[in-house]
Amino acid sequence: MSNKTITFKILRQDGPNHPSYWETFVIPYLPNSNVISCLMDIQKNPINSEGKKVRPVVWDCNCLEEVCGTCTMVINGKTRQSCSALIDKLMQPITLQPLSKFPVVRDLAVDRSRMFEALKRIKAWVPMDGYHDLGPGDKILPDHQGVAYKLSECMTCGCCVEACPQYSRDNNFVGAAAISQARLFNMHPTGKLIANERLDSLMDDGGIAACGNAQNCVEVCPKSIPLTESIAEMGRQSSKRFWKTLFQI
Repeated sequence: MSNKTITFKILRQDGPNHPSYWETFVIPYLPNSNVISCLMDIQKNPINSEGKKVRPVVWDCNCLEEVCGTCTMVINGKTRQSCSALIDKLMQPITLQPLSKFPVVRDLAVDRSRMFEALKRIKAWVPMDGYHDLGPGDKILPDHQGVAYKLSECMTCGCCVEACPQYSRDNNFVGAAAISQARLFNMHPTGKLIANERLDSLMDDGGIAACGNAQNCVEVCPKSIPLTESIAEMGRQSSKRFWKTLFQI
């Protein structure tokens, strides 16, 4: 059996209003493991580097294939999904921190409700008045489909807002993910029926004007979604909406 080990430094917090502290764990190395599998090993035997038994580390995860975004955390200073963070590609000691832009529930688990509230605010859905047959829909060209499909890959993981200098706990900026979803639903043949309501929301306080165009969001997006293109497009649509409203065109 290999004598190699993996060292983790985890920023822990016992509850929402408790102080945070660092705790180190050293576990046996297993080839091809990822951060999640190592956290599972720590959970099974929660003994820190001082040999003291502590309470198990808490974190969120679900799909384990970088689709749900639930396991997003800050790994070695970079925000990413822990399910796709392979140990062999990480420098040691491996530091794990919760996302800093959301309230900590416990240890690495955070409350990302604000992101889902932002989706409600910009009405990120297709309005329906029933399930009766409405006949064939609009023909959608392949180029349109390609853009929409890419935008639809957003998993609301929080990477973009974690890297955004304008998104903080003391403001109400909706963030790049919500702006990009507004673009997606404004492109939809039925979703665009309430396009102006989305634009009005984006022109409100905490909307698109709060973006400082730092462009960090597009650099860290694990799905390579063209977030800056979405922000530019929604800025154009919002400006058009503003001038039309101003002159009642």
